Amino acid sequence: MSKYPTNPVLLVDDEETWLRSFSLALKSHGIDNIICCQDSSEVPSILASTEVEVMAVDLAMPGMSGEELIVEVGRTNPDVPVLVITGMGQVETAVQCIKRGAFDFFVKTNDKSSLVSGIRHAIEIRELRRENSGLRTRFLQDTLEHPEAFAPIVTCSKAMRSIFQYIEAIARSTQPVLITGESGVGKELVAKVIHDLSGRQGEFVPVNVAGLDDNIFADTLFGHKKGAFTGADRARPGLVENAKAGTLFLDEIGDLPHASQVKLLRLVQEREYLPIGSDVTRKTDARIIAATNVDPAALGESERFRADLYYRLRAHHVHLPPLRERREDIPLLVDHFLRQACQQRRKPVAPPELFPLLMGYPFPGNVRELQFLILDAVSCTTGETLDIGRIREHVAAHHADAPAARSGEGAGVQFGPELPTLKRVCAELVMEAMRRTGGNQAMAAGMLGVSRQALNKRLNKLLMASEDDE
Repeated sequence: MSKYPTNPVLLVDDEETWLRSFSLALKSHGIDNIICCQDSSEVPSILASTEVEVMAVDLAMPGMSGEELIVEVGRTNPDVPVLVITGMGQVETAVQCIKRGAFDFFVKTNDKSSLVSGIRHAIEIRELRRENSGLRTRFLQDTLEHPEAFAPIVTCSKAMRSIFQYIEAIARSTQPVLITGESGVGKELVAKVIHDLSGRQGEFVPVNVAGLDDNIFADTLFGHKKGAFTGADRARPGLVENAKAGTLFLDEIGDLPHASQVKLLRLVQEREYLPIGSDVTRKTDARIIAATNVDPAALGESERFRADLYYRLRAHHVHLPPLRERREDIPLLVDHFLRQACQQRRKPVAPPELFPLLMGYPFPGNVRELQFLILDAVSCTTGETLDIGRIREHVAAHHADAPAARSGEGAGVQFGPELPTLKRVCAELVMEAMRRTGGNQAMAAGMLGVSRQALNKRLNKLLMASEDDE
């Protein structure tokens, strides 16, 4: 099992007993990557050889005092948060340390819960700063450090590239990730990429929690002891155990019943769970990624979903756009799915009318729907050209079900009380075709039923008209 956090927490105090008790308190809360130091004069050499996540230092120590350490760490390792541990009579001095750059201060007492919370908060702040720095670098340079990790996601969309840059920045975080998007956009594929980039040694363990009642949910995730219920003739580890040092992916999280949400909140917040039939809690270091097709704003405001759980899961948020908002990916995806379907035989040629047909379709089922359409068309193809008859039927059926067609008007174009000019209608039609095809003139011309040269001529006229208006 990997240790948390990735870089160690450095505790500095000349009292061995206090160091030992504080270490045990941290370990009981899942923070088990710890370095203890009794001699404050050794801290500079530790920092020179080891990347430390957080420091907690006692103020009153022989050798280098806590105040001197804060100044030294601020000079050599300014990114490392330093928490000051002070006695009851040193609060004023501790406040001076805050002014000199200390992250926070705590009074040394037998109750170490507030200090543990402070350490955890400092770790989260350090992770957030690291991610923000990574994001700034990636967006300014417009680069991906590991483009090969995104190879399973077929896209040329600028919006998706920005998402990839964000994923690289958060991949190594220990905080949960919430992935939102319509059904079929590839949420599990993105979750797997996040896991692959995280560097975690454990497995990627996916589970669809939609439709699970509370008992099945608890047994599936947390497991049970032998004899926990009728038929439990042997102990069974849950998926949380299987995901140790790895990633637990919970799909369709928006459908969880309220009782299961309470159990999940404890897992996310405290990193602990209780197998059915056991009275001993277990710790986990599994990273949690959740996904839902429910709109994130609706999920956060819904009475069916706990707000505290929603904001815990949304420590990082990835929203995947539907296929209709990245139509430039359709040609790439069609080619990809054709290659998938024709591994054992020659790939059929896509007829020129296919892409204008697909570009005007809204794809309610997103990438998954496109995949099934292509696979179905390949199965019906006997010649060298892809048979798109069933694709036409599918698209026509959708348009037949559309509200405008059902209204009995028989036309898809709606007019208000004042008719637009012919020039305006042509201009808007051309721009809509260009928008739907992601600026691809050949496809836009096919959609409009004109030659590419004719479309190019109209675009030039529109450009000249806009320049004249300026």
